Amino acid sequence: MKWKILILQIDVVYGDPWKNKAKIEDKIRNVTMDEVDVLVLPELWSSGYDLSRLPEICAESQSAMLAFLKNLALEHDVMVVGGSLADHQNGSYYNTMPVIDRSGEQVKAYSKLHLFRLMNEDKYLSEGTGDGFFTLEDVPCTGMICYDIRFPEWVRHHALKEAEVFFVVAEWPHARIDHWTALLTSRAIENQCYIVACNRVGADPDNVFGGTSMVIDPWGKVLLKASEDREEILMIDIDLQESKSVRKRIPVFEDRRPAFYKLN
Repeated sequence: MKWKILILQIDVVYGDPWKNKAKIEDKIRNVTMDEVDVLVLPELWSSGYDLSRLPEICAESQSAMLAFLKNLALEHDVMVVGGSLADHQNGSYYNTMPVIDRSGEQVKAYSKLHLFRLMNEDKYLSEGTGDGFFTLEDVPCTGMICYDIRFPEWVRHHALKEAEVFFVVAEWPHARIDHWTALLTSRAIENQCYIVACNRVGADPDNVFGGTSMVIDPWGKVLLKASEDREEILMIDIDLQESKSVRKRIPVFEDRRPAFYKLN
């Protein structure tokens, strides 16, 4: 079984969901979507890091942006890993990844567990409390949002649940793009999984972002890598049997000795 993955590496218009929605529509208009299985968008694609305006942005666009993703799934018969959206729930704001199946149903809403203080997330957002695990067409997957990949024990938690495809969405700054590539490759090798990573390009008032969206196979081989500074549409087929095959050839999970792994 294979999936054709479509990654949209885009610039994000700061604080303007409607312009960002129109940009995604325009990008998809120029792609043959007939054979695409999974569409992947970057973190906070609708608003960027305009965090001080979250109440206004969520009030005006939160439900509309989620409905847009559901309509994309239905219109194009694709599954959507919807990057992440600003999400207002019970008086708090979260950075939440929506995952939509082909029927337009939301199968996951993962709220970012690890908030990145260097970009003031902790001042405006609340931490998530659930994990990123979900299944699409019976394939065990997980979602990670940007800073999450710096926590290997969090990534391993999902591998132990047999997740085989890890979707990573980000607004990762250009200044640390070498960390991005190294961490993603390490997470693929140590967890024997596919990494499908979508980062944005461009800049906001405080940051320049580094693109370099990637697909890495369970051996750690980089199958696809975007530029650091241009909007790009990336498409690739992945073999969904590969993770199982690699885990059988090098049985890391069978050889673990968790009784000796003391984490505080």
